Amino acid sequence: MIGFIGALSSEQETVIAENSVLHLNLDAQITEQQVDNPFEGLPVLGGEVASVGLIELKEALRKAKDDTKIKGIYLTVSYPMTGFATLEEIRMSLIDFKSSGKWVVAYGDMMSEAAYYLASAADKVYMNPQGDVEWNGLAIEVSFFKRMFEKLEIKPQVFRVGEFKSAVEPFMLDKMSNENRLQLTETINSIYDYVVTQVATARGIDKAKLREMSDKMLVRNAKQAVEYGLIDSLLYDDQLTAELKNRLALADDADIKFVKLNKYRKSYTTYKAAKSEIAVIVGDGEIMPGKGSDGIIGGDKFAEQVRKARENDKVKAIVIRVNSPGGSFQASDIMWREITLAAQIKPVIASMGDYAASGGYYMAMGCDTIVAQPHTITGSIGIFSVLFDASDLMTNKLGITTEQVKTGEFGEMITISRGLTDNEKAVWQRKTEEGYEVFTSKAAEGRNMDVEELKKVASGRVWTGTQAKERGLVDVLGGFDDAINLAAEAAGVSDDYKVKYYPQKQPFFQELMLQLEENSKVNALQKELGMFYPYYLQLQRVQHYNGTQARLPFELSIH
Repeated sequence: MIGFIGALSSEQETVIAENSVLHLNLDAQITEQQVDNPFEGLPVLGGEVASVGLIELKEALRKAKDDTKIKGIYLTVSYPMTGFATLEEIRMSLIDFKSSGKWVVAYGDMMSEAAYYLASAADKVYMNPQGDVEWNGLAIEVSFFKRMFEKLEIKPQVFRVGEFKSAVEPFMLDKMSNENRLQLTETINSIYDYVVTQVATARGIDKAKLREMSDKMLVRNAKQAVEYGLIDSLLYDDQLTAELKNRLALADDADIKFVKLNKYRKSYTTYKAAKSEIAVIVGDGEIMPGKGSDGIIGGDKFAEQVRKARENDKVKAIVIRVNSPGGSFQASDIMWREITLAAQIKPVIASMGDYAASGGYYMAMGCDTIVAQPHTITGSIGIFSVLFDASDLMTNKLGITTEQVKTGEFGEMITISRGLTDNEKAVWQRKTEEGYEVFTSKAAEGRNMDVEELKKVASGRVWTGTQAKERGLVDVLGGFDDAINLAAEAAGVSDDYKVKYYPQKQPFFQELMLQLEENSKVNALQKELGMFYPYYLQLQRVQHYNGTQARLPFELSIH
């Protein structure tokens, strides 16, 4: 076993053959940074789901653009697992790759709307004759927890401020309010308008016609997709192979030299000799206090990374890469403090991913310049406080009762074992209102706006990147590369700099050992709690919302 692991973890130099094709399979979980997994694709623990790091993918496309051995890209995509802002980053890199005169061919047995949006950047889009392509518009799905709480006998105690009420709807309702439905309708139409505009440009189809095709779902099978111009041709695998061989000027009996992304990444070095450094500090996931982990931005650890970049004389500028729906208000404020201190010394640019909402926006608002994609979900400037009274769950389902002795009028202010008194509720409401004033005043300062003007676009309201720019919450519509260029220009190092990413990812096997340790703890808990373990999981999830939160007010899924 040790020899097997050693063989998997050993690095081998990869030599790319002449006349090769870079094969990108983007039916994967696309995250900000990649954890190299030698088990990927194997039926073993940790190998089931393919993953692609956005930063590493963009870097590979930059290298392939100038690599004379790479003649083109073969893109296979049906159901990419990511948001539209991330897809836009990849589209922009594919378009940049094509500017070298090289080609991109996309193929899918099926294509979701997201997959087709990505594929539309290719020179040619092909599909299996019995395939299907979605072109019927986007939808936003919001999860509501009211009935779950009722079944679990948990009572949410909610404190809010501002005119916009959707921030707590998932805890109190089982469907959208009219106001929230209007907001989300505007949001999804803003995103889709940009999608349709880009596809119209890429495919040479009139925008109004594309919208009609979508609204009326005129494309319902692969043949119609060709008739309406979404797909170039319907090809079986052998026909696609012949098409690629023709592009490569290969004989019929020759083999195509495909190079997969992970293998191609081992063919070059990312090292660059430069005196100046631009530090990219990546925040990907929910915001929590402490050190964080994969999918969790630890406020303390992130702040430490910003502080180190500020104190490092080699670092001439900082890019804060944010992909977060928010989370803990205090952790967000801790990171904001370090970001504003850094901005006093050197340029700090914010680059927004799929989400930079509430606590995610809190991170960005202290930067000199904010760059967002048109599809980015941002804003949600507001906070709410939630405490959950789980006393009935504990008593009726778990058989646990509690009793409290206190020295004064107020008991423990964060507790799930009892409901709050009226006086304690009043304290929480004041605390929430004070937090909202802190958030909005700091946002107004960061954006050079009057506080009252800022509040008109705050109150928890969600905006797309396009809408946010129109309202002064974002400076530039663009991607990660634009943020890097802005940072280099602001620091005066455009001619000579290297980019370094923080925090540095842990080696896969270190992550695997931690996961195995965590799994052993989970197994022990399952045995101990038995049939009550699902209730424990729900309780753990609820506790993430306990206290004052600066987070996107709903779990939002766009598809």
